[in-house]
Amino acid sequence: MGSTIGPQGTTDRKARSLRGEEVPVTSRTVHRRPAVRIVDVAALAGVSPGTASKALNGTGQLRPGTVERVRQAAQQLGFTPDGVGRALSSGRSFTVGLVTTDSFGRFTAPVLQGAEDTLGAGDMAVLLCDTRDDALREKHLLKMLASRRVDGVIVTGRRTDPRPPVDLGAAAGAVPVVYAFQPSAREGDTNVVVDDAAGAADAARHLLDLGRRRVGHVTGWPEHHSARVRAAAVVGALGGALAGEPLFGAWSEQWGRQAVDVLLRHHPDLDAVSCGSDQIARGVCDRLRELGRSVPDDVAVTGVDDWDVMALASRPPLTTVDLRLAEVGRRAAQLLLDAVDGRDVPPRTVLPAQLVLRASTLGA
Repeated sequence: MGSTIGPQGTTDRKARSLRGEEVPVTSRTVHRRPAVRIVDVAALAGVSPGTASKALNGTGQLRPGTVERVRQAAQQLGFTPDGVGRALSSGRSFTVGLVTTDSFGRFTAPVLQGAEDTLGAGDMAVLLCDTRDDALREKHLLKMLASRRVDGVIVTGRRTDPRPPVDLGAAAGAVPVVYAFQPSAREGDTNVVVDDAAGAADAARHLLDLGRRRVGHVTGWPEHHSARVRAAAVVGALGGALAGEPLFGAWSEQWGRQAVDVLLRHHPDLDAVSCGSDQIARGVCDRLRELGRSVPDDVAVTGVDDWDVMALASRPPLTTVDLRLAEVGRRAAQLLLDAVDGRDVPPRTVLPAQLVLRASTLGA
């Protein structure tokens, strides 16, 4: 019988060896494959180790053919670069901080997804930092990012109101910062924002194109920048078709339901409602249905956000304005990479919103 594998078997083997007895070698001995080194990749690609390192790190000025040959050799051998060594040789950490005030994640999740799409191509890691709208917590998180020598920071949030610029401290040096969706209040900072006004106006004009002539507008808190901007754009686009003044309230389904009662009390001939968010629009649709008003046959409804949880679950599904938050994240990450590489970046990039047509205006 072969020797026992396990703690007791190990003890028996040691005791027999000390007595001078022959100890059989188990057939289950594990042979570990040696790790692939950069010199192995270099040898297979026919280049020096230094050239192979530059090709894999994206540094130096190498011919495209050489870079491709090294990468193919690394893939063939299953080579995994040493992150620590890469950082030491380049002077970079290959990490980026993403600071957000959006604890719920409604706006941050797609921005993060888009940023990772861009940063992942360069093997950059993202450290997500939720400030929870706490200035002291934000200060602590920024200090932590600076201590980790991040290559840059993306700042985002759940509102479009300009926010105070972040401060990583003098120890961090000139770390590039890009603001995504929620811009910085400081002139000259790099911002990627969405054209809220144009998106809201497109939705209003869509209602006019459908022949609607008594259109109410229901939106969120008046102190919120996005509510004011969207309302002003809708008023400008609708002109004489606007039914009364825009109604401001909470960003909620409950407010949408209440607003319907207010609108119909003053405008019983209402034939469309433009909403400042999908949550409000879903509440509007629910209340209209309860009152026996068909959407969109009697009253057409539009929203803003293209948030699947609301837009697709609404009855019927909502025509809405897609803020393209993933694209905001991708563009912000690319600008950050450009800044890290020392290239000039524009202070303000405005991305167009996109009108998404569904049954709440078009019908089944």
